[in-house]
Amino acid sequence: MDLTMFSHIRATGNLVEKMWGKGKRKDDEDRASEENDGRAPPKKAPKTSAVDSEDSDEIIVCEISKNRRVAVRNWQGKIWVDIREFYVKDGKQLPGKKGISLSLDQWKVLRDHVKDIDKALAES
Repeated sequence: MDLTMFSHIRATGNLVEKMWGKGKRKDDEDRASEENDGRAPPKKAPKTSAVDSEDSDEIIVCEISKNRRVAVRNWQGKIWVDIREFYVKDGKQLPGKKGISLSLDQWKVLRDHVKDIDKALAES
């Protein structure tokens, strides 16, 4: 970009900032202040875990170890095989971030390859 083009962009109200959304228009600032009227922004609803949610039905299939388990659950109308770590907070066992939820199709693929996995484990 040559200097004349750069000068033109600066003269037309910082076109680059407007393209990237860095510049705020005065209208936006006025609207934002009118909407809040000096009040704090609304609070977010606390997140609920899938175990506590009414949209979830869970059947614990087995405990792999103290903090890991396999469960089959119905969540939002779909069935999932959930292999997950859990942690204890306030006397409740809650699902952690570490884990995987497999759809039925994914579970069937994994199930069909169990012999191959066992064979690979025996060879190692």
